[in-house]
Amino acid sequence: MSEENIHPQFHRFVAPGEKEKLLGQKGVVFWMYGLSGSGKSTIAAALERDLHDTGRFVVILDGDNFRHGLNADLGFSDEDRHENVRRVAEVAKMFASQGVIVVVGVITPKNSLRDLARRIVGSKFCEIFIHASYETCASRDPKGLYAKVAAGQIKHFTGKDSGFEEPENPDLRIETEDVQPAAAVEIIKSLLP
Repeated sequence: MSEENIHPQFHRFVAPGEKEKLLGQKGVVFWMYGLSGSGKSTIAAALERDLHDTGRFVVILDGDNFRHGLNADLGFSDEDRHENVRRVAEVAKMFASQGVIVVVGVITPKNSLRDLARRIVGSKFCEIFIHASYETCASRDPKGLYAKVAAGQIKHFTGKDSGFEEPENPDLRIETEDVQPAAAVEIIKSLLP
């Protein structure tokens, strides 16, 4: 079907501002990225709990969950990584447009991929680099991936065989070797609109 025959539907009867007023919050996308084991999921869960406890509506979009479900058809080639980020960003944009606080945790190893996510989401996008050294992430190894990399069982692993580009200008950088999750949550909350 031609794109000219596709007509996205926008809020005909309930404007986005009305939904934000109902929820008592403004939609935002906290795009957290970094190496596997850097602390993205831990911080996302702590942020969700904290915001939920204060009456905020939060959705977590976790990279592993996307890879297991909606993006199960994608591998780790450059093209597949691009499509993975594009899909996650489109879903995040839809939620944020409804007044939801969206917490994304996706490795997003290249600046071009972060730029893609920012272009898709637009003004509600907040780029948060969750940083820990490769060695620290390997020592944490919450999923056992680094042990598999060391044993030669995983190829093209981000940070090892597949590169990770340091961000040029993130909205926030959190050093998880020095900052505990609860403190990271407080820092991120300061960016709420």
